[in-house]
Amino acid sequence: MTGAVIGGGTVTSERAIATARALAPEIARGASARDAEKALPFDQVDALSSAGLFALTVPAEYGGPGLPVSTVATVTATIAAADASVSQIPQSHYTFLDAARREGSDVLRQWIFERVLGGARVANAQTEIGGRTTRDDSTALRRSRGGLVLSGTKYYCTGAVFADILAVRAVGPDGRAVIAYIPADAQGVSIGTDWDALGQRTTSSGTVILDDVEVDPDLVLDFTGLLDRPSTYGARAQLLHAAIDTGIARGAVDTIAGLAGRARPWFEAGVDRAADDPLLIAQAGDLELAVRSAEALLVVAGDRIHHAETIPGPETVSGPEAIAEASLATAAVKVAAGRAARRAGSELFDFGGTRTAAGSATLSRYWRDARTHTLHDPERWKLHHLGRWALGRVRPPSHGTL
Repeated sequence: MTGAVIGGGTVTSERAIATARALAPEIARGASARDAEKALPFDQVDALSSAGLFALTVPAEYGGPGLPVSTVATVTATIAAADASVSQIPQSHYTFLDAARREGSDVLRQWIFERVLGGARVANAQTEIGGRTTRDDSTALRRSRGGLVLSGTKYYCTGAVFADILAVRAVGPDGRAVIAYIPADAQGVSIGTDWDALGQRTTSSGTVILDDVEVDPDLVLDFTGLLDRPSTYGARAQLLHAAIDTGIARGAVDTIAGLAGRARPWFEAGVDRAADDPLLIAQAGDLELAVRSAEALLVVAGDRIHHAETIPGPETVSGPEAIAEASLATAAVKVAAGRAARRAGSELFDFGGTRTAAGSATLSRYWRDARTHTLHDPERWKLHHLGRWALGRVRPPSHGTL
């Protein structure tokens, strides 16, 4: 556990965002080298912890700032512009704190929030391979020797090697899906660093093996129950993924001025600098528009989620409508941000010419990060839900796709 309680005054959204902006330049300085060498960002993650950024969503009643998810999204996008891998590591941390807040027992909430305020980090261990869909689990929480034990193998466990607590999705003794919160160093837990992808190379999204790990029954929540009720749980998780893509897009576009300033102009342009080529200027403007659109939609979605969470409640007439609007707004930014990230990561090469393709330049990391991260869940289904709403006012599901 590395970190510190946020101190030195009231923690506001403005302060959290300013902290992220202050940390971003140092995180960015080593991003290319870490990507090239697959060097895990332990120091950078520790810096986020020490600054208190992992504690932003701890509820006020448990001593935390209780900041809205819109603030977390801005913080995430800010860090993603510097290094998309570093920004993804806290995503499941915030998501599974939200699950504990919504569905956890009093014991679980007290246990986890106290630790997070002290600097603890949470990582997921949820996805498996071999099931019919990514929601199918063979990992089981079962009764044994008078207690509960957990066994199974999980893949794509982003940030697990940096974590103090693992949130493990499993099939419970009654057949319902559960999330079990366990210490990452518990006996029977093995955390691998076998993640080998073309992008997001330093998230350490490796394999976690669980071999009869003892589980405290008070630290287990009913995941089926959480997902059965309409809520903003899934929208919050998706918003942070969209924030990562928005940050990747912004980071890529922010490189093009330097690239065009050093590149030779195309002879037909009749200018002295590539940056004065009117066709490149138009292309840069179109890219900037795409990124600004994603950034604006990120704000809108965060506001819609906050509204849905602060009206009287989902049991009221306005509740389901607000939840649906939050999901639609999140779907919109998810698509826009993914498109902007992939496009900006690809087109930035146009501004620097052939030299930008050199491996030593590592400029490909923006596209590789975007292409890898946007595989997380299909944008086509976001468009499907938006289309059904546009044509028939069909509300989207509020499931917890993470």
